[in-house]
Amino acid sequence: MRALSIVKPAGQRIAEGRKTIEVRRWRPDLASGEDLLIVENGRYLMAEGDEDPDGRVVAIVQVGAVRPFTPADMQAATASSFEDGWLAWELHSVRRVVSSAPVLAARRLYQLELPPGAVVATVGTEQA
Repeated sequence: MRALSIVKPAGQRIAEGRKTIEVRRWRPDLASGEDLLIVENGRYLMAEGDEDPDGRVVAIVQVGAVRPFTPADMQAATASSFEDGWLAWELHSVRRVVSSAPVLAARRLYQLELPPGAVVATVGTEQA
């Protein structure tokens, strides 16, 4: 499955359904209905090839519309500032993933398997 790394605490906000827009400068190459793993890590991956071996899978989402980011998107993106030229990725079909296994966080979209033993639940459902 393809994955996207997101710096803490934004990954948890997505997993909780509080962050419904991800803001990036690039358009994702995802098929309609394709699942995307959200990996939360502790630092920005700035340079090409930059990785963090201590990421955690926190959610599975689907990306709907990808459109220009507007000031009206600030709350849904849990953003603290606005800048023209960014794209808003509308996130839906959010499923929370509970796993303590470390996974690779990398730049852009990359391939990653769901860790063994990971528990997946639709946002708003109770965990056993």
